[in-house]
Formats: sequence, C-alpha cells, structure tokens
Amino acid sequence: MTNRSSSNQLLPAKSTIAARLIEIAHSQRMVFFAGLPGVGKSLLIRELAHMAHNLGRRVHLLQWDVVRQEFLTNAMLAKYPESAGVTHAVIRKSMGVWCREAVFKWSVANPGANELLITESPLIGNRFVELAIPLDDETESMLVAENSSFIIPVPTKPVRFAIETARAASAKTPRHERERGDAQPNVLDTVWTELCDAAAGLGIGSRRHKSYNPEIYKEVYLEVLKYRQPVVLPIDTVIATGNRSVYDLQVPFRDVLPTSTETNEAVAEVERYYPDPVSLEEEMAVWYVV
Repeated sequence: MTNRSSSNQLLPAKSTIAARLIEIAHSQRMVFFAGLPGVGKSLLIRELAHMAHNLGRRVHLLQWDVVRQEFLTNAMLAKYPESAGVTHAVIRKSMGVWCREAVFKWSVANPGANELLITESPLIGNRFVELAIPLDDETESMLVAENSSFIIPVPTKPVRFAIETARAASAKTPRHERERGDAQPNVLDTVWTELCDAAAGLGIGSRRHKSYNPEIYKEVYLEVLKYRQPVVLPIDTVIATGNRSVYDLQVPFRDVLPTSTETNEAVAEVERYYPDPVSLEEEMAVWYVV
C-alpha cells in the first residue's frame, strides 16, 4: 500500500479517454480492464485510481502480474516451471480459480458505496478468463451487475507500437519493481499468435495477421466477453509518462492478494480436477470458448 497523495495524472484532463474514465470512476463498483499485454491496461488503471481517489473512492487493485508473483514461490516454480517466460498452465488455472472467489470475498468485505475494485484481467491464454465465464455461483451476479464493467482498451497501430517500444525499454531498465512482472517482448509476440488462433477458432477475420490488428483484437475480446458488459475504449493518442512508471501510483490503494494458504488450496483444486496436465493444456488452448 502506498500513502502518497497527488492529483498528478498523466492523461490530459480534457481528453476523451479522461472523460470516459471519470464517468467510470463515478458510477462503477467493479472495473475489469481486459486486453492483451501491451495495450495500456496498467496506465489506465493508474489514471482511474487517481481519478477515483480524487472523488473520494477507496481504491483496491487486483492485478494479474502482481497476483502471479504470489503464486510463483520457489517451491511452486520447482514443480511448475515457466517456459520461455510463460507461466505454467496449472498456475494460470489456479490463479483464475482463486480470482473468481477473491472478487466475491472482496465485495462481501467491502460493501460501502465508496469502495472501488479495479482489476487487470488479460484473459488471453487463460489469464483470469474465469471472470468471463458464466457460472452458477455467488460471484456471477456481481460480474453482470450494472455497476460492473469490462473495459477493453484498443490502441491504434501507432499507439501499440509506442507501447511495445516502451515495454522493451522498461524490460531492460525497470523503473518500478512491478515492471519486472510485465510480459516481456517475446511474450507479446506469443500472445499475438494466440490471439490469431482464437480469431480463427471463432471465425473472425478472413486471414491471419502477422502483427497487431486492432479490429481483430477487439472482435475477439467482444466475443469472449459476450456474457458481460464490455466497453471498448479506443486509444488513439500516445500518453507520455515521462520518467514515471505506470505502476507509480501516488494515491492510497490496497492490493487484493492471496494468502499462501489460498494459493496452495487453489493449486490443489486444479490438480484434483486435472490429474492429467495434457488435458488442462488442451482446454486452455481454447480459452476463448466461454
């Protein structure tokens, strides 16, 4: 938790994006930023957190990359190692199992109208995709509520290129400890291939695209989120961060994180349900079928 307070936001106050985020900060209780790595989710989370704080909201963050570090203990990595920077399937599935329950527990523990949960949910490759799947459980009604929104940031090709360039630089010289958990440049290429596989599986587009295509990306995510309330947020301007990290929040916030007991229980549940890791990999390869 950070205790610094500032209205130092990066978005121009009169920009269309800022106006949309202000509206969200006013009206929503749960906000889920869904999208590929490298589309600006972390920066938008930062900006929304600042805006919400300035409106008197108490901010809680549930972020894939931050939660992942809680699962990647030495013991867990020895059992389920990463491959080329990609988290093992058992860990990804376990994080999703935990996350859905965590959203419910957060809501019960924080019933006040001033409470705001901001979540980073990449979805692709089974990264918190459980939040998009309609299930008959206590969390479902919260995920489909009018004050719960799934925001899909869709940068133009030039903006995406700028984000990728910045990501490559931060990978070499991180300005914040949380940048070490960002998807590395090679992982960005891998997930784009996965996105194209999803598009083909869903019958979206007539051909594969070797590099980022905003329309294909948008249509895939709208399909995956068809049981939620998805909101497309076009990003057509490069947002300058100067020498600041997008993780450098200058307002109070609380992280929603698993305890060691919860991580172990989530992994154990996945191990029981998927005794054969191959079957789990096959299911996660079609993560987009919700």
